[in-house]
Amino acid sequence: MVGNEIIGFQALPLLAFIALIVITLLAMSIRVIREYERAVVFRLGRLLGVKGPGLFFLIPFIDSMVKVDLRIVAVDVPEQKIITKDNVTVGVDAVIYYKVFDPERSITKIENYHYAVLMLGQTTLRDVVGQVELDDLLTKRDEINKRLQEILDLLTDPWGIKVTAVTLKEVKLPEGMLRAMAKQAEAERWRRARIIEAEGERQAASIMAEAAMMYEKHPVAVRLRELQTLIEIAREKNMVIVTPTMLGSNEMMGLIAGMSRVQPQLREEGRAEGG
Repeated sequence: MVGNEIIGFQALPLLAFIALIVITLLAMSIRVIREYERAVVFRLGRLLGVKGPGLFFLIPFIDSMVKVDLRIVAVDVPEQKIITKDNVTVGVDAVIYYKVFDPERSITKIENYHYAVLMLGQTTLRDVVGQVELDDLLTKRDEINKRLQEILDLLTDPWGIKVTAVTLKEVKLPEGMLRAMAKQAEAERWRRARIIEAEGERQAASIMAEAAMMYEKHPVAVRLRELQTLIEIAREKNMVIVTPTMLGSNEMMGLIAGMSRVQPQLREEGRAEGG
């Protein structure tokens, strides 16, 4: 009986060691992958498949895995010095948005897909911008963004990568080109102002021509306008008005009589034109 107890006490450390090994192996074999991740599993170096999301098991020391994030990733393409089609040097930077749609190909077809997308974005940006003129680069950004997105998406498709969007962040121009564009914009504003001024002069001349025809029909109206102008000038107390001729009493009475005859006719013509 005593011998059996001694053997049992000696076996306890061995059982504890075995339990520890089993727990360690279980911990090494249990894997949990989030909803937005996938695990590309290899068994003895050979591709086994894609696991996840959720809980799964690996055989310790035999299976290995590589995590792949399926969320959209933004890649900041640094500024590139590019010569446009019309020989203007500009600095252009962009942002590329992509995601992995095939984890298996993104691991087995290319070593580092993130770095590859960045390098491919730089070269494609230089190629596309170098084929457009400066005016198109400044005014047709949407078309250029779409063209970049289509080219990158086509090139990255064998890698299991989907390029969702490409946007140009900023276009930096040389200082001399900025001054030239400012002068061009100022000249355009002056051109519009002169056109507006000339249009105003044309409309004023047209109205004055109509007024001259009315004065030609009614000469007394010219004298009435002259008197109205004198009244407006006379409001300034510090001015002396000198007229070419002074009206006598007979002339004044004749002018008043002419006014009484002309005013009803002018009202009738005004109503006819208004109708």
